[in-house]
Amino acid sequence: MSIETILLTVKRDDGERLDRLTEEAVDLASVTGARVVVAHAFETQSDVDDALDRLEGVDGTPTDVARRLEGVRRATKALEAAGVDYDVEGVVGDPGEAVAELAERVGADRVFVGGRKRSPTGKAVFGSTAQQIILSAPCPVTFVREE
Repeated sequence: MSIETILLTVKRDDGERLDRLTEEAVDLASVTGARVVVAHAFETQSDVDDALDRLEGVDGTPTDVARRLEGVRRATKALEAAGVDYDVEGVVGDPGEAVAELAERVGADRVFVGGRKRSPTGKAVFGSTAQQIILSAPCPVTFVREE
């Protein structure tokens, strides 16, 4: 199976994990020549609108807002430095569902998602976006755990 498109998910709280996520995506893209789609999911349109209120000179699409987020900018800077072709996508909706749908739409061959270790009770009570992506994505998912 060839890998042509990698979906790299970026969340607001990825912190240090974002560097590992991006590094893993860069390593695979460098070997395969794949394009990386850097994605951020906004839970609601009001999250997009709130971000627009804080930004100046940005159009109103979720993708335009996503391009301005610190985590997305960090990831794209690393991709540029490595010479990896990339796009940015912002989506709105339940993050697990929205990312799985985006993976389908862009034809992702691999999804990279980060998360933290949770107990089974924690997953049941709070849910897990990463778990939802793992179960719903149309392709293999690489989970990068917070150290």
